[in-house]
Amino acid sequence: MIELTIPEIYWDDAEAVRLLTEYFTRQRSRGDLYYSGAHFERLGDGGDTQHVANRFDSNDLVAITTLSVSLAPHGALDLLSDPQGHWTRLLSQIPTDARLEDSASDILIAKGGPAWELWERLADSKKYPNKPDGSGPVIAGKLLARKRPHLIPVYDIRVKQTFKRPTTDDCFWAALAAALRANGGAFRDQLVRLRDKAGIGEDIGILRVCDVIAWMCQGEQDQQSTI
Repeated sequence: MIELTIPEIYWDDAEAVRLLTEYFTRQRSRGDLYYSGAHFERLGDGGDTQHVANRFDSNDLVAITTLSVSLAPHGALDLLSDPQGHWTRLLSQIPTDARLEDSASDILIAKGGPAWELWERLADSKKYPNKPDGSGPVIAGKLLARKRPHLIPVYDIRVKQTFKRPTTDDCFWAALAAALRANGGAFRDQLVRLRDKAGIGEDIGILRVCDVIAWMCQGEQDQQSTI
């Protein structure tokens, strides 16, 4: 496993809180939220709410569009209809209260575990050539983050760049889990502290706090590099 190096931005309270506040509260001129992703985990009361926790529904499909990805129509229909029963089967094996910082969750995210298999069935066209149309690694990760927000982090190019991860990275979940547990949970506690200082609500999980800071930080760096 490639160890996760925590970027300095996470220890800069003022800057990290600014990024979180910007993301979750900035409004457009018409009065709605500027960043559509601010709705990702809250849309329809969340993907892990009891009556939809073990199946994909239309709110999940809309939620991932707020993070700038979407499935092809046939892929969306596959998730909603679950023709082979894989989605319900695997989601049912992943408790909604499972948390990445808890070592008991390792069996869920390990290769062969239900979260890993679910990701593979959504992302790996070589192993599962009949995966949903339009789905790939990033979409798979965002779907899992929607359904199990305390266990699976959003992982896209901006997060990868912020954490300086390798091009091929199949151990980010495990690396982040280890980082959250290290030093008596210092990084986890810092994410909680940043969330509380930003006042964005306790319903926003620490994994989402982590990825939003990375996404916003990298986005600003990208903009500066083009000026």
